[in-house]
Amino acid sequence: MDIHRCRFVPFPPSTINALAFSHSHISKDQKTAPPRLAVGRANGDIEIWNPLRGSWLQETIIHGGKDRSIDGLVWTQDPNEDINGRLIIGKSRLFSVGYTTTVTEWDLRTGRPLRNASGNHGEIWCIAAQPSEAGAASSTWEGQNLIAGCTDGALVLYSTKDNDLQLQRILVRPSAKKAKIISVTFQNRNIVVAGCTDSIIRIYDIRTGTLLRSMTLGSGPKGGPKEIIVWSVKVLKDGTIVSGDSTGELKIWDGKTYTLRQRIKSHEQDVLSLAASADGSAIFSGGMDRRTVTYKPEGKGKPRWAEVTHRRFHNHDVKAMASFEGCGMSVVVSGGPDASPIVTPLGQFGFENQRSLPFLPQELAIGSSPRRRLILSWWEREVHIWRINKTSLPSSDDDEEKPAAKGRKLVARILIKGEGNITSATLTADGSLLAVSTTAEIKVFQLRSRTEEDGLKVSKVTLPESFFSGARLIQFSPDGKWLTVVRPDSHILLSRISTDTSASSSTFHAPISKLSRLDRNIDKLTLLGGLGTYDRTITQIAWSSDSKILAASDLSGYIDSFVLSGIEDTTQAPPAPSSAASSTNSDTDSDSDDEENSSSTPKLIFGQHWTRNPSASLLPKLPTAPVVLSFRPATQKQLTNGIVPHATRNNPHPVSHELPSGEARLLVVTATSDVYEFDVLKGGLSPWSRRNPPQAFPGSYRKTLDQAKGCVWDVSEGKERAWLFGVGWLWMFDLARDFASVGAVEESDDEDEHEQVGGSKKRRRRHGKEHPSGAGGVVPDESLTTGISRKVRKVIQEDENKAMEDEMELVPALEEDKDAEKESPNHWHTFKYRPILGVVVVGEGEEGCGPEVAVVERPIWETSLPPRFYGEQEWRDKNSVD
Repeated sequence: MDIHRCRFVPFPPSTINALAFSHSHISKDQKTAPPRLAVGRANGDIEIWNPLRGSWLQETIIHGGKDRSIDGLVWTQDPNEDINGRLIIGKSRLFSVGYTTTVTEWDLRTGRPLRNASGNHGEIWCIAAQPSEAGAASSTWEGQNLIAGCTDGALVLYSTKDNDLQLQRILVRPSAKKAKIISVTFQNRNIVVAGCTDSIIRIYDIRTGTLLRSMTLGSGPKGGPKEIIVWSVKVLKDGTIVSGDSTGELKIWDGKTYTLRQRIKSHEQDVLSLAASADGSAIFSGGMDRRTVTYKPEGKGKPRWAEVTHRRFHNHDVKAMASFEGCGMSVVVSGGPDASPIVTPLGQFGFENQRSLPFLPQELAIGSSPRRRLILSWWEREVHIWRINKTSLPSSDDDEEKPAAKGRKLVARILIKGEGNITSATLTADGSLLAVSTTAEIKVFQLRSRTEEDGLKVSKVTLPESFFSGARLIQFSPDGKWLTVVRPDSHILLSRISTDTSASSSTFHAPISKLSRLDRNIDKLTLLGGLGTYDRTITQIAWSSDSKILAASDLSGYIDSFVLSGIEDTTQAPPAPSSAASSTNSDTDSDSDDEENSSSTPKLIFGQHWTRNPSASLLPKLPTAPVVLSFRPATQKQLTNGIVPHATRNNPHPVSHELPSGEARLLVVTATSDVYEFDVLKGGLSPWSRRNPPQAFPGSYRKTLDQAKGCVWDVSEGKERAWLFGVGWLWMFDLARDFASVGAVEESDDEDEHEQVGGSKKRRRRHGKEHPSGAGGVVPDESLTTGISRKVRKVIQEDENKAMEDEMELVPALEEDKDAEKESPNHWHTFKYRPILGVVVVGEGEEGCGPEVAVVERPIWETSLPPRFYGEQEWRDKNSVD
């Protein structure tokens, strides 16, 4: 396979301004919605991450828009309800602020704002959620209100009661000193702690709006500003108040007397963020000096806090922090201008490594047109199209002396009008059409070659009104005759494309009908609480190579498939636009009603219609969400009898119900690195997947940290190779060969073997990546810096002259990769390319070498980041910077 290594494709990283877990702590018996992490960025995007016990899947991105920024995030949990003896989990709701006077609640299912609320106050700088109280009286609402601090000194209370968002009242009016409220948190349900820019931390009672106490930090250091800015405040479990300010000091305040108990000078510059464990036994701070500092209490009686260690995990400021404990995890996540979230172990700090999550999106932000050697890339509201030139080897010595031709050229650059960022884009295989979608609309452009210049002429294509509702995913079929549109509410539409070769123009027919997914019989009471129908969000779609089968998967692990039946007859007139297909809103959670209407009267277009795959219900629900869907390219041509039913007086346009036949093998990769291959038309695993279960794959692959992002196939000259890629790796699997027969042994080990974890026996998670606390791998014994080993020596004295020694492991270590030394010829991998934005096919390649692909990298060191602080010990790095 010929590989082009590309680093010219721009994808600017966006600063992380806010981090928020849906729960800071989940106890063992607590019944609540599964945890999620929200990451707010400076470009207005909100990323929703699923911790997955350390697998860390970026599920969806709520795309922002022009001049939008996410500067504060907070989750609330509605109270649980008991209806007829059944418990309904309270809803998880996400709110954001962005240096405006508005608080926005987001609909996780559609990625759109659900409701907004604002008031007559200044721009909101910070926001916090009221702690929930499960033991409150029946007459007291147990939900969580929001408190917001403003730049004019106002403190505002917003109510989330009755599934609404309203301004309840302004607790504190703007002050005459113009002191901004920079940080805010709750000490309990009624007491608010607010950090200001005038060297004062103020304590308020939200019931009366009165000021209870003011805690003064004093004046600033000599030679600097007199006033100290309190960038972050945090409250521990016992009510102790912790603050981080612009002097680089961490201050500990008594939660009862509101007096200063201790101060620790741990940063060279401002302390920007704080996090703490649920039991209050550890504090983390992040600052402008890039340090992440850990504090723990020392001594008996009234212990004093002390700095345990500090590390520089980030390359820039540490602007935001959030902690989570529960579900077998104990982590702190931090972020800043370097755009990558860093996961640090909390409970096992020092015994486990940190882990850097990718700043590149899980969804592919590139595409290609192999026939015209085009690469498509997009970010925010901008689209770039590049042409990759064919490189040739020099045939003589004279050719070697000639300067090499430039390997690429920017042939088109498009700025999408409107405020919303691009959610998806796609090119046809012949490069003649480009489709771009936002949450508000879909736009299609015709691409024509210029006669004089080596560029593309871009013209807009007129679309039916049904395209004006936006989409979360769009994709052309391989033959360029269909455009798949996945609406923000995860409804699937298909539009037929007619091409006039003489005029070089294309016509998009109104979507025929909405493809109906299977009704999975999910309990309606379950959908009313927790994350609701968010798990049914479609994240992956895939076309078969003959464009007759479409597959779609959602976050819950279900796979739906649809087939194109009938024989194409272009002499028929296209149908009139369907009113049902053009509707943009639907409040139903399932598609059963639509299926009843569509099955009786199929929407024909040119003698063909789409229907649900009869074997779709036979495909099982996967344990985790699929991250890659890819049909194996068909090596045999599909056979059809070509018989069209005869027209009659009562049925002038008969429908052919002939379904596609032949190869329809769908490769699926899940969030836990499990690989399956399904025969979609038969509704079961393919023979190769039955012989090679996920446990048979190499151990080094199953322990990869980053998620798979895509798949490229090499089926030239009888090959059956699948190239999977992630942000930092590239794996090749030869599906013509089987793995070693070790699957059954490893499966029994995973199911039956127990490990000693933290003093209690726990069953090892099957097929999971082994991160005991959700961060990186375990630190080797020889690299420990905690002063204590994981192993202790146990001596059993049987008699005077004989003793038995045994070693006991305190913390489990990673298993050695049994397959590392004896590499099988049916797989190969490399970590040479990183970080990978995507891998796309740009040509057919040389004969016998497979396809010609482009590996697009986007290293963080090649991006332009804002200036950062250099400490006294970093003079060498500072002088080396251009």
